[in-house]
Amino acid sequence: MGEEFRISDESKQKGDEAELRFKNWLDNHNIPYFYIKQDTKTFSSALDKIFGGKRPDFMLLLPNFGFIFVDVKNRSLHKTFKTYPLDAYETKKYSSLQRIFNIHIWYAVSNEDYDYNTWLWIPVSKVMESGMSIYNSSKSKEDFYAVPLREFIQIADSDSLDRLFSKCFED
Repeated sequence: MGEEFRISDESKQKGDEAELRFKNWLDNHNIPYFYIKQDTKTFSSALDKIFGGKRPDFMLLLPNFGFIFVDVKNRSLHKTFKTYPLDAYETKKYSSLQRIFNIHIWYAVSNEDYDYNTWLWIPVSKVMESGMSIYNSSKSKEDFYAVPLREFIQIADSDSLDRLFSKCFED
C-alpha cells in the first residue's frame, strides 16, 4: 500500500457522476459546502503527507455545528453478503486525519441502482469498527472494508440532512 492509487476511466466517470449528483442534492437542500478540487497542487505538502494523495470531496458547513468532510463514493452492494466495499488505505488515512485534527469525515455512497436518489452515509470511524477488513492478494485490487448495509444511515433525495443527525442518536 501507499503507492499511488490508479482507477480505471469507467470508475472515474462513475465517481464523477456520483459527485455531481451529490452536489445537486446539496444545492437542492440549500446546504452550504466547499467542493474540494482533487488536484494535488491545491494542498500543502504537509497535508498531502497526511492525506497520502487522497482527500474528501466536500466540506459541508453546518450552522451551529461547524463542518464535516464528505467523500462521495459510487459503490455497488455485494448481493450475497449485503456489504459495500470501502478502500482500507483511504479509510485509514482519513481516520488519522480525523484523529490528528479532531474533524469529522464521512462517506456518502450511492450508485445508478438508486438513481442517486438515496445516499448511504457512514462516518469513517464506524467503517473501521463495523466493516470486515478484506485483504486482496491480487495486485489489481486494493484491500477494503466490507461494510454491511445495516451500518449506513440512508437518506433519500426528499430527506434533509436532519435525518443524518437524528439517526446518529438512535440505538
